[in-house]
Formats: sequence, structure tokens, C-alpha cells
Amino acid sequence: ESAAAFSCLVSDMWLGEFDCVSPEAFHSVLAKRYPTFSKRTQQDAQEFLICVLNELHEALKKVGAQLCKSRCITDAKASRGGVSETSIITQLFEGQLSYDITCLECKTTTNRPESFTVLSLPIPSKSGCSLQDCLKCFFQQDTLTWNNQIHCSWCGTKQDAAVKATITKAPQIIIFHLKRFEWQGKHERKLSTDICYPLSHLDLSPYSSPRFCKDAAYSLCAVVNHSGFLDDGHYTAFCKHSVTNTWYSCDDAQVTEIPNSSVQTDTAYLLFY
Repeated sequence: ESAAAFSCLVSDMWLGEFDCVSPEAFHSVLAKRYPTFSKRTQQDAQEFLICVLNELHEALKKVGAQLCKSRCITDAKASRGGVSETSIITQLFEGQLSYDITCLECKTTTNRPESFTVLSLPIPSKSGCSLQDCLKCFFQQDTLTWNNQIHCSWCGTKQDAAVKATITKAPQIIIFHLKRFEWQGKHERKLSTDICYPLSHLDLSPYSSPRFCKDAAYSLCAVVNHSGFLDDGHYTAFCKHSVTNTWYSCDDAQVTEIPNSSVQTDTAYLLFY
């Protein structure tokens, strides 16, 4: 049901028969599965995005499994269920990180892979920074001590450890979530830091496994903006037309063409490359 509703929404958008298209039908279907989003209150766009991707993945992988079954695919991969766990969502958006965890006592390094669809990036400066600064902060080596110690199988006890992440599988479309909401004591606040991000030639090779360096450059294709405050804000989007390369601002029912210079904004919350 969710996949069908989303398909209708995308079809209506690409037909170009209307100045704007309402996602009400798709929202209604999704709200049945995720009641939080049925309320007419502000919700987090990143959380909503993850729910949408998960819902579409679950629906489309079932379709893929049914197609495989109807075509009588009986190879070993299908029998293990590998095909049924794949969908167009994972093919487009899923990447993989590798965490190298080094025990600081015996120097033994273990590896832990982790899949992702959205990378949540810390904002290292409140006055202003670049997307590369955020990426450097995310991928820099971290030290786990005290309550965060890891259990070292070689030492047999908990030990301090150094952890460093690397991209081992780069997705076709990579989504960055800029962590503009942070806790300060018992209160959460919004960071209005102006983050400079490139429209093209985003280089991820410094954070990638060497065999992925040649395919690590990305171009921006969409931005989700959040203006206002934590509980009283407004979401808009900038979207790049994949054929004409023209940028459009989507603000509720108002869709307008904008110049490239307007795509850079201090309200950016989600970046799609």
C-alpha cells in the first residue's frame, strides 16, 4: 500500500500536469504505520525520512522476492534469502562503514561493519564551518574510555580503545543529516551555524577505503531546510531537476525556480548527494 501510494505521488509529480502535488494520500498511508506522523504537529524530517525509506524497502523487497519466486530462481543466493533483503532503496541509499577498533592495551585491532542510509554529522563550530569540517569531525579517531570501554577478547577484560570509521561501500545517493539539535544540560536547542556545502565535486575519498576513492565524488541534488525553532518551525526543500539541472524551491504549495546561488543556506538540515 505504501509503495503504491508513493508510486502515484511520484507519477503525479513527473507528469507535470499541476503546479504542485499534495502528498496527502501517501502521508495518510504512512501515518497508519507510524502514528507519530499522523499528528498535525512538527516532527523531525530526518526521522520521517528514515521511516519512509524503511517502509518502502520492506514493501519493495517483498515484491522482489515474489518476482524471484515467480521466475523460479533457485540458485544458492536466492535460497539463502539474499535477494529478498535487497530493494531499489538499498541499491540507491545503503552504504557501509567499517569501524576499526584498537585495544590500547594489547594493540589488537578488530573490525565491525555497519550499514547506513543516513549519516548524522556533528557540527564542530557554532560560528561557521564547512561540510568537510563536519565530515572530518565524524570520521576522526575517537577514544573510548571509562563507561565506554570495549571488552577485549585478547586481554579478557574491558580496555580503553581507539575507534575510527571508514566508508567501505559508497551509496549511489548519500544523505547527510546535519545535527542542528543538541542537548545543553536538560534543554535541547537548535544550532543555527552557517555550514558551507558544495553543489558539486564533494570528495569523500579521504574517508573511504582506497578501492572506492575513484568513485567518491558527488553532486548535490536536494536540500531539506528547517527554519524557526525546535517546536515551532517550517520545512522547505530545494530540488534539482535531473534533466534540466535547474534548482527549484518547494515551500508548501509554492514551487519556484531559484538560481544556484540561493541553494546555499544556513537553514540546511538534510543534504542529498
